[in-house]
Amino acid sequence: MDFFTVQLDPATASFYQNLAECVGLPLEQVLSDALFKLAAELSLEALHRKCS
Repeated sequence: MDFFTVQLDPATASFYQNLAECVGLPLEQVLSDALFKLAAELSLEALHRKCS
């Protein structure tokens, strides 16, 4: 598995840290899940545009 470092502005970092605490998951897992979901949504949107 590859590892990446990302920079988040303080408001975004605070949002995801609070979310991670609320759901009881590590911050890294919450960020990973959020990025994976966004990637899937963008891929579906791109496929939809290509097929239209």
